Amino acid sequence: MITKNNLLNIEHILSQVEKKEEMKVADFGCGNFGFFVFPLARLIGNRSKLYAVDILKSSLDEIKRRARLENLPQIETVWGNLEKADSIKIPSGELDAAFLINTLFQASQSINMLKETARTLKKGGVFVIVDWLQDPAPFGPPLAQRVKKDKLKLALTKIGFDFKTEFNPGKYHYGLVFIKQ
Repeated sequence: MITKNNLLNIEHILSQVEKKEEMKVADFGCGNFGFFVFPLARLIGNRSKLYAVDILKSSLDEIKRRARLENLPQIETVWGNLEKADSIKIPSGELDAAFLINTLFQASQSINMLKETARTLKKGGVFVIVDWLQDPAPFGPPLAQRVKKDKLKLALTKIGFDFKTEFNPGKYHYGLVFIKQ
């Protein structure tokens, strides 16, 4: 059962992508704990492939260890820097869906992150982005680091995406869904 954590409704976020047989999906910026990796791996099943992508090798080592312990062979860890073109070792046009959750605010080159994700998605692929609202909160990144959703929508339409929908992933975040043209 996928549950809600204190900040984000994991089930609601993952439901933005329709499950299909033998999907190829990526969690870009998966982090050390795999908050989305493991629920997503169970959701898509072991006939699919889930790329857990991060720049920190220690995070990927932890994900890989836990995937073995939990018998989730569909998880493949991939090291790379999303801010550099062609740095992620996922073939162009490979993915049915990509998730970028709580990652954009950390980037100095967020447009490059979006372009590298776009490269990996196939035409018609779904791109789910969750990041921090511009509203002041008792925690989270400084407001100056947060990516404005209107600016993000505009940037993604310029690089070949159609805006599909906006959703509420939690009290402090916005969620956007795009389809690659």
